[in-house]
Amino acid sequence: MPPKAGNVAKKPVGQAFKDKSKPQDVRLSNIQAAKAVCDAIRTSLGPRGMDKMIQAANGEVSITNDGATILKQMNVLHPAAKMLVELSRAQDVEAGDGTTSVVVIAGALLEASEKLLHKGIHPTAISDSFQRCANKAIEIINDMSTPISITDRDTLIKSASTSLNSKVVSQQSSLLAPIAVDAVLRVTEPGKEGAVDLKNIKVIRSLGGTVEDTELVEGLVFTSRSAGTNAPKRIEKAKIGLIQFCISAPKTDMDHSVIVSDYAAMDRVLKEERAYILNIVKQIKKAGCNVLLVQKSILRDAVSDLAQHFLDKIKCLVVKDVEREDIEFVCKTLNCRPIASLDHFVAENLISADLVEEVSSGTNKFVKVTGIQNPGRTVSIVCRGSNKLVLEEAARSLHDALCVVRCLVRKRAQIVGGGAPEIEMALQLAAYAQTVEGVDAYCFRAFAEALEVIPSTLAENAGLNPIATVTELRNRHAQGEKNAGINVRKGAITDIFAENVVQPALVNISAISLATETVRSILKIDDIVNTIS
Repeated sequence: MPPKAGNVAKKPVGQAFKDKSKPQDVRLSNIQAAKAVCDAIRTSLGPRGMDKMIQAANGEVSITNDGATILKQMNVLHPAAKMLVELSRAQDVEAGDGTTSVVVIAGALLEASEKLLHKGIHPTAISDSFQRCANKAIEIINDMSTPISITDRDTLIKSASTSLNSKVVSQQSSLLAPIAVDAVLRVTEPGKEGAVDLKNIKVIRSLGGTVEDTELVEGLVFTSRSAGTNAPKRIEKAKIGLIQFCISAPKTDMDHSVIVSDYAAMDRVLKEERAYILNIVKQIKKAGCNVLLVQKSILRDAVSDLAQHFLDKIKCLVVKDVEREDIEFVCKTLNCRPIASLDHFVAENLISADLVEEVSSGTNKFVKVTGIQNPGRTVSIVCRGSNKLVLEEAARSLHDALCVVRCLVRKRAQIVGGGAPEIEMALQLAAYAQTVEGVDAYCFRAFAEALEVIPSTLAENAGLNPIATVTELRNRHAQGEKNAGINVRKGAITDIFAENVVQPALVNISAISLATETVRSILKIDDIVNTIS
């Protein structure tokens, strides 16, 4: 019996099956993974933050509370969590400081966006609103910031001290901060402040002594001791030659063995070698060189024992095995070019310096060159520490302080710390949220609340009541006290500017913009696809 015409089931046209739950699950999974990274690092924020002990696969241990270092060594598997590791690294490159804060802000923004997603707001709408919030927040930071002069050394030192106060070596901040400021100002070229290159500051780690023995050297420091036993260890009015050729018997290009059967031929070989080396040493003496820097050679000894004997005789101090990657720094410091062949070894190519001496530092000895006649814009810092853990952390902390001073040189504006800018941004953004309509109002309010995570975490890590502290801080800012912040030493809300807790505005601007960018990227992901290979 044929079916009735009215009962025929019509096939739906153009409606493919679409699973709406998968993008939602992926998004939530990404947010949870990123928040887990944020929670792991939150406790190390601020001057009273805890340190992390990192154990590498090879058994090496390091102790630090530098966000970028912790995340770099953390074994993170989830792709979204890896984005937060990259975020911290980006902040380290851009500003050098605030590597923990940027991850904490990103975590708080992700938590806020999770709540907005549950309300049914589309991820793209949240993403666009967050971008507008970030732009508004940066405007607020610029309004709050105080312009500074690069010649005002005390102000620069205060900012460097604030950066060091949250580190293991905070007790030595009064010594390390001026060193960082002087080093950056030394390598800054007038008119090119935006292009300060920290590669021109060489930090040399020397085990032995204490962090207090760290010193700034306006000149060159070689980590190796001088070669030779009878050579002089101290030379005044030095004439320095930097060579890229070897003072040893030449070798064939291929591995050939020469078998000498009689003593006469053997004597002739040795005589030739002696005459060859003697010729080079005579040329060195003729040019008037008394300090010789020799580039490391791969195929043979840069300076043979016989050559060393002759150089000792002419009272020449030799530093051999200068690493290839250090040659550029040495050339920049001495303002010279390396001498590539014996023909060019003449008096005009030598560099004058007041003093070259071998000095002891703990268990190590190194060669120090000072008083260079025409120095380049470089500087060396000899960082000291009683053990490996302290030494490594001191070098990392010093790097952060150098980055802070570089930020101030690049953008000459400073801002107070202690959670004050975050609360001010939160208050102003919440007020601004009242003036916008629709979805934007929700997003602006969520962004403002998320920024309160920084003062809340600072209070929590300092052992204060976070809710009471943040409430009082919000109240003080509502009354117009823009510089009110959390004073962790006194455990109260005080004028943080009077306490000299200041930092570059660039650190906060970079943290807000980078954290927002990362959160926007995570929100826009709706699927994770595995590749074949």
